[in-house]
Amino acid sequence: MSAPHASQALARFTVLDLTRVRAGPTAVRQLADWGANVVKIEAPTDLPDDEQLGGARHGPDFQNLHRNKRAITLNMKDEAGRQAFYRMVEKADVVVENFRPDVKTRLGIDYETLRKINPRLVYASISGFGQDGPYAKRPGFDQIAQGMGGLMSITGAPGEGPMRVGIPIADLTAGLFCAMGILTALLERDASGEGQWVQTSLLQAQIFMLDFQGARWLMQGDVPKQAGNNHPTMIPTGVFRTSDGYINIAATGQVIWERLAHALGRSDLLEKSEYLSPKVRSVNRDALNAEIETVTRTRSTADWVEALNKAGVPCGPIYSIDQMFDDPQVKHLDLVQTVPNTGERKVRLVKQPFSLSRTPSSFVAPPPDVGEHTDELLREFGFRSEEHTSELQSPDHLV
Repeated sequence: MSAPHASQALARFTVLDLTRVRAGPTAVRQLADWGANVVKIEAPTDLPDDEQLGGARHGPDFQNLHRNKRAITLNMKDEAGRQAFYRMVEKADVVVENFRPDVKTRLGIDYETLRKINPRLVYASISGFGQDGPYAKRPGFDQIAQGMGGLMSITGAPGEGPMRVGIPIADLTAGLFCAMGILTALLERDASGEGQWVQTSLLQAQIFMLDFQGARWLMQGDVPKQAGNNHPTMIPTGVFRTSDGYINIAATGQVIWERLAHALGRSDLLEKSEYLSPKVRSVNRDALNAEIETVTRTRSTADWVEALNKAGVPCGPIYSIDQMFDDPQVKHLDLVQTVPNTGERKVRLVKQPFSLSRTPSSFVAPPPDVGEHTDELLREFGFRSEEHTSELQSPDHLV
């Protein structure tokens, strides 16, 4: 069996995936979904489902992270398994790992070791806090990075204490930035002929994601605070009650603020001194929001969405997850696809959020079981049948 390619965009690249948990698998998923030949390398494991890498293997979390990959088991603590990995590295384009910095050196799979085997190799590392420095050996976790990266200090309602974001945003963005780094290094390799070491961390990714909130401190010395559902600088922008729920309204800038006031039937608000300019609207934000909400509560969310969009005021309903997937625009975007599966399980997952006109991405293979493609992959990497020995796959743990 040849490698299933989810797209032709990255079909010429072979990726060895040593990653676990979420940030690393997220990076590799980007490559797999765009057609790279991804080989997921694991140790045979007897861990219970709740300790499996990425959650129960047949649960939604693991299935979402590991589609479009094939799997092999290697005992990397054993010399035979390590030498087999080195032979695979000779033919690979990319290795991705998210071990603690000291672990990969101890195992002999660090960048300096592998670049001697394959100078064209792009080696990518994701860690909690960086490959060196005072926190390098600390274990990384998404919520820890959210807190240390400043995000939790600006999330949630004022006075209610720090609040985590409802998704593992540090893990996910670190994975996406890692994938971007890998693609950048592969592009550069076309010119130089040499690979290089791509590094990122949960902490770096989270700090970068602060964006303008971080720039407010760096440029103006302004320490952003929690603003709840209100936008910290563009007022009125926030959540407002309707007769049957809530609506988001984003009246950014003077022109849109005027459109909103007219659409609400409250043109008188434009004449009030406390709302005349963005600066005074910011000072009087709570009073202005209360005035707006006395009007929005008189009609349904659907009514307001229609009326405000006609008036050119950005707005939208606030969906639960099931409501979101039922939205006509979401359906039109065709974001959900069923993963091919020979079993009875129905695996439906969200596709890539961007498209390419000539080399689209698709789901071509379900997430693999442990070592499902070991013999097949060993043959593809040039191992003779007599070399498919149990030494390569003994049940020692990888780390």
